[in-house]
Amino acid sequence: MRTARTTAALIAVLALAVGCSSSGGKDDEDRSGDGGGGGKGVNTPRLKIAMVTHSGEGDTFWDIVQSGAKQAARKDNVEFLYANDKEAKGQAELVQSFVDKKVDGIVVTLAKPEAMKAVLAKAETAGIPVVTINSGGEFSARFGALGHIGQDESVAGEAVGEELNSRGRKKALCVIHEQGNVSLEQRCAGVKKTFDGSVENLNVQGTDAPGSQSSISAKLQATKDIDAVVALGAPIAAYSVKAKEDAGSKAEVDTFDLNAEVVKRLKAKEVGFAVDQQPYLQGYLSVDELWLYKTNANVIGGGKPVLTGPAIVTSKDVPKLAEYTARGTR
Repeated sequence: MRTARTTAALIAVLALAVGCSSSGGKDDEDRSGDGGGGGKGVNTPRLKIAMVTHSGEGDTFWDIVQSGAKQAARKDNVEFLYANDKEAKGQAELVQSFVDKKVDGIVVTLAKPEAMKAVLAKAETAGIPVVTINSGGEFSARFGALGHIGQDESVAGEAVGEELNSRGRKKALCVIHEQGNVSLEQRCAGVKKTFDGSVENLNVQGTDAPGSQSSISAKLQATKDIDAVVALGAPIAAYSVKAKEDAGSKAEVDTFDLNAEVVKRLKAKEVGFAVDQQPYLQGYLSVDELWLYKTNANVIGGGKPVLTGPAIVTSKDVPKLAEYTARGTR
């Protein structure tokens, strides 16, 4: 695994046991064991921490994030609550519902940051600390959050551009599976910045698998000289592999994010490389940071984002990663 350059120090955490993966619904309380925590790791007061993401249904990335959050919750005597809505308005309403419930802390993504600004101001007024993860890191401090945990999306995109150069690629298709998501746009922009060839963006509806596959296939059929497809999420990589086959294209499929299926496709040489941003860490560290703040007034990162990636993963890394992806922690 080759770790790309980063702009802040990465805090490494050793988890002693493996948390359970959950599919997570629109408003899903983790009731595994003792109400989402078990309360056996520490003797600090019981806390209630909520996480609200922009995830669409069926995105396994967020299962891994939740796995890390639940592990930290068990250790920290925390009741962990999870909710998601791919629509910005719905996500903001879910955050408001947790503000109304007076939870002890909120973890939130900022894929569409402006939609979250007002409700995060309400959380701050209510004295509820917030940690942002995954997306919109540049808005985190501006919106009153303690800190941000994730990868720098522009840096990650630049790492992909450099990797494509090393593989001799000349024309890339960057597949954006959620229009308006600033993180996805930053990834493609980063690729364009460092890639010596040309990059064209293609917008698809990521939650519509047949439609996404069809759109990618049609583009590959229409533009024969595309020699790289850059998927911005693990499920899109699967669609892209099938689309490539349908189109009879020889383009290499590469992807952001990692899951068990991507590892299998790396092993089979169906995917050239993946960019791992370690979602387990994003979930684990965000819960841990709120617990540290509430119990000891600690703030990690020194006012800077805590970076969990990017790292370039290839078929050489498969033996090491297969065990972790199988249990839902990578």
